Amino acid sequence: MRPILPILPIRHSQRLPRFSATGNRFPIAPAQEFSQPAIMRVYFMGICGTAMGQAALLMREMGHEVLGADTGVYPPMSDVLAASGIQVFDGYSTERLASLKPDLVVIGNAQSRGHPEVEWLLDTRSLRTISLPALLHDLVLSKRQSIVVAGTHGKTTTTTLAAYLLREAGANPGWLIGGVPRDVPGGSHAGYEGGPFVIEGDEYDSAFFDKRSKFIHYAPRILLCNNLEFDHADIFRDLVDVQRTFNHVMRIVPRSGYIVANGDDANLAPLLKNVSWTTVLRVGEGEGNDLRIVNFSEDATGARFQLVWKRNGVREIAWQLPGRFNARNAAMAALAAGLAINPNAPQELNLAALNRFLGVKRRQELLASNATITAIEDFGHHPTAISETLVSLRNRHPGCQLAACFEPRSNTAMKSIFQREFTQALGLADAAFIAPVHRADKLAPAERLDTAAMANAICKAGKWASDFTTSDTLYHSLVQKTASAGPWVVVFFSNGSFDGIIPRFKEYLLNSTATG
Repeated sequence: MRPILPILPIRHSQRLPRFSATGNRFPIAPAQEFSQPAIMRVYFMGICGTAMGQAALLMREMGHEVLGADTGVYPPMSDVLAASGIQVFDGYSTERLASLKPDLVVIGNAQSRGHPEVEWLLDTRSLRTISLPALLHDLVLSKRQSIVVAGTHGKTTTTTLAAYLLREAGANPGWLIGGVPRDVPGGSHAGYEGGPFVIEGDEYDSAFFDKRSKFIHYAPRILLCNNLEFDHADIFRDLVDVQRTFNHVMRIVPRSGYIVANGDDANLAPLLKNVSWTTVLRVGEGEGNDLRIVNFSEDATGARFQLVWKRNGVREIAWQLPGRFNARNAAMAALAAGLAINPNAPQELNLAALNRFLGVKRRQELLASNATITAIEDFGHHPTAISETLVSLRNRHPGCQLAACFEPRSNTAMKSIFQREFTQALGLADAAFIAPVHRADKLAPAERLDTAAMANAICKAGKWASDFTTSDTLYHSLVQKTASAGPWVVVFFSNGSFDGIIPRFKEYLLNSTATG
């Protein structure tokens, strides 16, 4: 008979610190590993989410039997899981879960009290359960040298860049990426015990029973802090609250490790000045940085910049990714990868592969184009990300008009917190199409983003803007507007589906008689 175990992450055993071959002590997460059989049957609750699905694939690669369930099983993750031989059930069933008898149930942070399988697990205490971040720590990261990529923006691209550069250098890294990379094979790879493992370090909470940020579990040896702004208004009260959790993750970097930080970020500066327990290396454009980004330029042919390590060793970079923000992502990733391979001379890492780097899907991704319209999709859902992308697109497409389509869908974007900032960001385009607030009925009018006021403010500033009651009416207005004098660059900003109008507009362009 299976032992009766509580639902909270089980970490009874106390371990001695891990040591590297050279005797350096590596970090241990605040909680300890549980003992587990060599091969387990692991059940993922909410398996079609990007992070959950990639972790399921990682467990499968490591030899475990993996299965899971989700509601309205949906691609692309469902297709990838099926191709890997992972059984995915549509919908949840306590009877089925009991009959499957998994050794471990991984509960995603989208599940909460009231969920039928969660309630059954709490009632019976019959199966061992764990959060996704704790699973990753116990089965993967505690046995590897963890490179954790944190920050409000750019985590997915920077994680992919670091994994790509390490792989190109022959380091056989492991990785877990919260998106669909185009330069490494798949969103997850186990690597090898003792080797580097790059993981996207999200500050969002771990599970309904563990409200700590995910990255607290990730035992960073090298921690990247790319930037810091207020976000996730459903989790954090304000900027100070976000800074607090970043301070916590900085404090578990070991003395043999590194914090690689954006030295130009005013919100990170007060956290960095108090760090005395490990080495801090700064990246940015300012004079005080250890690795400087200088002479950045961008036009229709691409972006160019130089990386200067401690006032010498200039590296020339020319690549296709847009914007200063991606130049910083590249610099952060290059320094982290260099430290992982040779901490005494990180600047010696070969960066020639950057000119072949394609990026991540849904990050400034070209969808389609014809003679007069180019359509781009971007995951942007924060005003800083939107404004930086629009500035870059203006440089990349001189002579074109910019149309920005924005879906307020994230838990922060739905609220009025950044209404002024979103208005200013969208005002950088020539035309702004603002979709209805996602789940607007869940918010009081005073808390909700006022899209009509945003459109009016943009119009008063001399640009064209309109808010819409449905995404369908937005689509028809977009088609009509971009049929006028162009050329146009249309960019869709959404961290969700945008009610299907993005593939719809792509199909419209592909079927256009004026295909270029």
